[in-house]
Amino acid sequence: MRILVVSDAWLPQVNGVVRTLDTLRSELQRVGHEVVMVTPERFRTVPCPTYPEIRLAVRPGPRVARLIEESQPCAIHIATEGPLGWAARRYCLRRRLPFTTAYHTRFPEYIKARFRVPLPLSYAVMRRFHSPSSRVMVATQGIETELERRGFHRIGRWSRGVDTEMFRPRPEAKGEGGPFAGLPRPIFLYVGRVAVEKNVAAFLALDLPGTKVVVGDGPQLDDLRRRHPEAHFAGAQFGEKLAWHYAAGDVFVFPSRTDTFGLVLLEALASGLPVAAYPVPGPLDVIGTSPVGRLDNDLGTAALAVLGTDPVLCRAHALDFSWAASTRQFIENLAPFEIICWKEPAPL
Repeated sequence: MRILVVSDAWLPQVNGVVRTLDTLRSELQRVGHEVVMVTPERFRTVPCPTYPEIRLAVRPGPRVARLIEESQPCAIHIATEGPLGWAARRYCLRRRLPFTTAYHTRFPEYIKARFRVPLPLSYAVMRRFHSPSSRVMVATQGIETELERRGFHRIGRWSRGVDTEMFRPRPEAKGEGGPFAGLPRPIFLYVGRVAVEKNVAAFLALDLPGTKVVVGDGPQLDDLRRRHPEAHFAGAQFGEKLAWHYAAGDVFVFPSRTDTFGLVLLEALASGLPVAAYPVPGPLDVIGTSPVGRLDNDLGTAALAVLGTDPVLCRAHALDFSWAASTRQFIENLAPFEIICWKEPAPL
């Protein structure tokens, strides 16, 4: 099956959406599907306000239409609600082509955190975007319940996976040759974008022993470095280096209240780290009441509570999540809508 995926988020961006889609592409190809990616690299772009590393396509409609028509896919999946997503949605509606969407990011909460836009207004825009979708894919039951409460329909589950070969316990990473050698332990670790909606400041404000470490880059990085000279900022890390940094930590702290899943939770658990987080969608679904983490509105209490948790338990919990299962869910969400006839397209 030829599957066309439209996404405003793509390499070289580093975030959970990009890593999910890049892995999905590889997994789909591995099981014999052809994947066509429609991403910003094919378009003239401008920097996103407040996120200059994110590039937004300029007037993408005509080119999006050509790319869809040239590829003649069996299924169309629109992954994001940016300019490319809206252009693909508009084309599909005009041609009466079925398509699926995904709710990767809680944009209303992000926009409220940055620009104070009321949630009801932002959710109205999100409902409009997703309402024609044959299936709105979400990662967790918590997000599904929330979207249903806000008037979304035809929601399907599409969970996430973790590369358990790359992300694994590495006892040597905690030693003299590790990335945090010389830093006082325990190491309380955050990995992700350094941006206001990730609530990194709440993590850095905690009164914890040892060292707080931030791995990642983003628009808040310079400000937080100035405000928290006691913390260690390791910058953005990738691949084996990222896995090495995970394995060198003692507790993974996830301060976000707005993520729909939190792929980093699985990467930390697979690396043997217990998780401290708030009791919000994402952590509630991944951790729940498992002893591999503590969910508490007092994030400092949660972080101290899981210190010393058996890495074997954390690793075992992560092994329940696989990219193969995630990809099967994705395909199943497409299955009822995979046949698109290109011989006699509906008139514009």
